[in-house]
Amino acid sequence: MTAATIESEVRSYCRDWPVVFDRGQGSRMFARDGRVYLDFFAGAGALNYGHNHPVLKRALLDYLEQDGVTHSLDMLTAAKQDFLTEFAGRVLVPRRLDYRVQFPGPTGTNSVEAALKLARKVTGRHTIVAFTGAFHGMSLGSLAITGSATKRAGAGVPLGHTWRIPYDGFAGGQISGLTLLDTMLGDRSSGMDLPAAVIVETVQGEGGINPARATWLADLAELCARRHILLIIDDIQMGCGRTGPFFSFEHAGITPDIVCLSKSISGYGLPMSLTLFRTELDVWQPGEHNGTFRGNNSAFITAAAALNEFWTDSKLEKQTAEREILLDESLGELTARHPAHIAASRGRGLVWGLAFRKPHMAERVARETFCRGLLVERSGSVDEVVKLMPPLTSTDQELAEGLGILEQAVAAAVAG
Repeated sequence: MTAATIESEVRSYCRDWPVVFDRGQGSRMFARDGRVYLDFFAGAGALNYGHNHPVLKRALLDYLEQDGVTHSLDMLTAAKQDFLTEFAGRVLVPRRLDYRVQFPGPTGTNSVEAALKLARKVTGRHTIVAFTGAFHGMSLGSLAITGSATKRAGAGVPLGHTWRIPYDGFAGGQISGLTLLDTMLGDRSSGMDLPAAVIVETVQGEGGINPARATWLADLAELCARRHILLIIDDIQMGCGRTGPFFSFEHAGITPDIVCLSKSISGYGLPMSLTLFRTELDVWQPGEHNGTFRGNNSAFITAAAALNEFWTDSKLEKQTAEREILLDESLGELTARHPAHIAASRGRGLVWGLAFRKPHMAERVARETFCRGLLVERSGSVDEVVKLMPPLTSTDQELAEGLGILEQAVAAAVAG
């Protein structure tokens, strides 16, 4: 009996990468048959610091060897207190962010659900404004604000209480979603009630690597403040240094009302998520929103270790900014060599995408990279974008190696 005969048909990644992985170290994954793969997938953004980083691993092993508490719901533990101290000292205080920290559950969609529920509770309003191309999770509230028709179809029930407007650059930038939203809200005959919140990704990952301009984000924040609408930033995939700064919204100079974090906040791929919000929004009653696995102490240990290892100075942020230039130039040159097939390259920090004119070409390129020992995934409305998310800790040699494999894969795909 094989795994394919036992596991549900819903499985996806193992179909594209039909090997059995048994070890991960740094930027590489090792298969049971001896093959080695350079990982430009990074756990869909959950492994910003690579596989089994030695400092984080040591902290975790030491904690477990001392019989540290592993499960605690929201009880007080040394691990949680140490994490909160590190998070405040390394992240919140230096950025002058007066946020309360909520542990809503282990996954990104738990963070989003908590944010939506809190926004509705605070304002007494129901509607959420979301954007074309958005992805916010697979539970019902998160699906309602997600754009993908395929993912929304899996809900099996109507998904409502959402107004959807064009994201920055939608339809070639010919339609201004912010102008539309502001005009609708200002017209008492538009039929649009004042929403509770606007939720947005500063860089859409699943939507096809669509970075919003800093000016667009600033305009959105101004609109929300002027209209008394809460602004939620979904930083689940793009936070924790993926775009350079710890938070992806920092370059726009804005301060969201609510922030959703998950994926790489644990630093080690362990389940953990946070919902951050301005202190005056903390209107929860004790136990009003909870989850059995919101107290993953092993994740608190590795999260604190990651903050201490990578966020005591600006070294990692500066390194990511330098590598952004490298990827921009390399992928721009690759796009220029194949204009008939590649429509654009786009990204920020160390998340980049190659948008192909025809989806089957992106599929072909992803298949060719896998055959050559590189893991990449696809995104976009029809999976037309090859998505690159190497660990932030990748070496210059590993980045050059991965880009070289990608060039070979594109050439092979173009050749048919």
